[in-house]
Amino acid sequence: MSEYRNRAIVLKQRPQGEIQEGDLAMEARPVRAPGEGEVVAQVLWLSLDPYMRPRMNDAKGYMDPIGIDEVIVGESVARVVESRSDKLKVGDLVTCYSGWQEYVTFPADAPMVYKIHQKNNVPLQTYLGVAGMPGRTGYCGLMYVGKPKAGDTVVVSAASGPVGTVVGQTAKQEGCRVVGVAGGPEKCRFVTDELGFDACVDYKAGNLEDDLKAACPDGIDIYFENVGGAVTKAVAPLLNPGARVPICGYVSAYNAKDMSEVETPFQILKALDPVPEHRFFLVTEWQDRHQEITQILADRVASGELKYRETIAEGLDSAIDAFKGMLKGRNFGKQLVHIAD
Repeated sequence: MSEYRNRAIVLKQRPQGEIQEGDLAMEARPVRAPGEGEVVAQVLWLSLDPYMRPRMNDAKGYMDPIGIDEVIVGESVARVVESRSDKLKVGDLVTCYSGWQEYVTFPADAPMVYKIHQKNNVPLQTYLGVAGMPGRTGYCGLMYVGKPKAGDTVVVSAASGPVGTVVGQTAKQEGCRVVGVAGGPEKCRFVTDELGFDACVDYKAGNLEDDLKAACPDGIDIYFENVGGAVTKAVAPLLNPGARVPICGYVSAYNAKDMSEVETPFQILKALDPVPEHRFFLVTEWQDRHQEITQILADRVASGELKYRETIAEGLDSAIDAFKGMLKGRNFGKQLVHIAD
């Protein structure tokens, strides 16, 4: 038994629609002593991401469901506090899939564990945001699925979030005209004034179809899908011949009581004539380029070229409410939980 006092948030029952009291619970969990080749790490920052919600359902998707009484999945920045490995020493900083807890024990050579080579002017938590998994998702989805060309019109939903932030700024660097879709005037101002998008449509303003059409007078060549629902329906008629649609997710449906009744982006796009090139993708398709792309994005953060916004919740106790709020778009930019220094 380790001397570390650990708390974890675990799945007690599967949510029916929105997460309710009793679905998730905080519990004291022991920290397993490290075996040969293993380390114990203290979680400093926890990432909250939309993909976690579908994994709470009892349905097989692109990743297995979380089991009852299991720790909620999630990536973190953690510091090694005990080591029985030559690969990681005490004090090393890593990104790892610790889940929603304060300490974690794992093999130093486990998949998806990466040592952080922190750069000046790159805060640790950005390795969970624009220089981390969401940033790599945006970069890879745009560059390798969207395949932007100078002069293309690129539309990205959830434009002020960490994925959309990277998609839009990368597309601008590629010479594209970039239009964001975001919720509320404050987020839209940020997207245009700070991130440098050419336009941003407020989906909450009540004129989504007309506003999007006005922002895209030459149609849409790439639509980066994060949201689904009404946004996809507004985008669909504006897609140009040869358009590409990288599908990252569709967060608008993640609280649905029955996902089988949701009209997905795939159904909306397949109803078009011609059907645009589109596919769902996972950032792990480019796992062999993880360090290379992290370095590209971290360099852009360090230089001030890649701008971003964060919403930070303090302490593991705040994680459930922060997660529920994120699914409703209450966060501004990347949603993080600060657990320890």
